[in-house]
Amino acid sequence: MPYLDLTPDFQLYYEIDDHTDAWTKPDTIVMVHGFTENTTAWRAWVPHLARHYRVIRFDQRGFGRSTPVARDFTFTTELLVDNVARLISALSSDAVHVIGAKSGGLITIELAAMRPHLVRTITLASTPLAPPEPQNWLEHLEQHGMRSWARMTMPPRLGSKMPPRGIDWWVDMMGSTAINTAHVYLRWVSTINVAADLPLVKCPALVLTTETPRRAYSRSDMDIYRERLPQAEIAALPVDGYHIAATDPDECARMTLDFLRRHT
Repeated sequence: MPYLDLTPDFQLYYEIDDHTDAWTKPDTIVMVHGFTENTTAWRAWVPHLARHYRVIRFDQRGFGRSTPVARDFTFTTELLVDNVARLISALSSDAVHVIGAKSGGLITIELAAMRPHLVRTITLASTPLAPPEPQNWLEHLEQHGMRSWARMTMPPRLGSKMPPRGIDWWVDMMGSTAINTAHVYLRWVSTINVAADLPLVKCPALVLTTETPRRAYSRSDMDIYRERLPQAEIAALPVDGYHIAATDPDECARMTLDFLRRHT
């Protein structure tokens, strides 16, 4: 299995999909998943992207097959950005296109702000600007476990069009995350607010959102994106689930490909 040794006690798991023509030198895409996800969250995007780009997916620190974290570990924005930056430096000789979903988009924004030389474009799928309030989540996680929490929170995440087997798959995938990682990540993500750093993002950006009334994707968020990220393209999909990277991967990938082709 492909691992990147970032420290003596930390390995980052990654996968590379490249189905471009063998005689070409394609740009690279790096995909950053969100809370309680892993590389498999992007599986439906890969066939669309990998025919035209070299696609790198990875498990964030503590998630999936990457090295676990203890409950008293501390995530910082600088640490999470540095993990992605070192992955890019190790696996690509050029700047890359970065796609982030949900809270993975927060890391994507900060990467583009802090390490602009590594980033060609960013795509944000369902990335809220307001931090979540996870108190009830943590209580449920402790009492009932990760899969129960995933099941409880799934309806607004995936909306009405996801079939029951699809919901079960997402519950199993997200429910496999260690509770320790959930605690560590939620302590970080509940305090971060990237709105102030949006003007530091100078590369082209695509913001994919949804018309769901969920608080995290409110009109005010879109107004902030328009005001502070004026070079961004914003597209709202008419779906009732807020995690459009999961509910509409084909349309999201199509729109992302169109955006990348215009900025490659």
